[in-house]
Amino acid sequence: MSRRSKPAKRIPQADPIYNSVDVAKFINRLMRRGKKSLAQNIFYSTMERIKEKTNEDSQEVFQKALKNVIPLLEVKARRIGGSTYQVPMEVKADRGMALGSTWLILSAKKRSGKSMVEKLSNEIIDASNGTGASVKKREDTHKMAEANKAFAHYRY
Repeated sequence: MSRRSKPAKRIPQADPIYNSVDVAKFINRLMRRGKKSLAQNIFYSTMERIKEKTNEDSQEVFQKALKNVIPLLEVKARRIGGSTYQVPMEVKADRGMALGSTWLILSAKKRSGKSMVEKLSNEIIDASNGTGASVKKREDTHKMAEANKAFAHYRY
């Protein structure tokens, strides 16, 4: 294990339209093979579609969806004395954001529909209402952490 200091955390620049770092991070997660302009087009079209469908501020709907998807607890495998335990751990804010946005994108990809804009907008609207596959993933993660609460003393 390295004895050097940890590298400085890199925070992406806020996106030009909403001036939000969370949006910039989400766009970076949405990006595939370095095609950032395509990811931006998908995201901004999604936000316009959300505004049309809900008649609310799309930025607020997006933030509410992220809040509903970000987990507070997760389980990590810990090997002790030849057996592996699922130890519940609290999730840090950065990791929670990363997990939540990844779950939103993956569950949107699995949806049926024509375009990614349509699928992602429907998933974000569902997540802001507290339904959808990404919110279910969060609930399952919390249930697993709750079920393995007995092993919490193995936390490191």
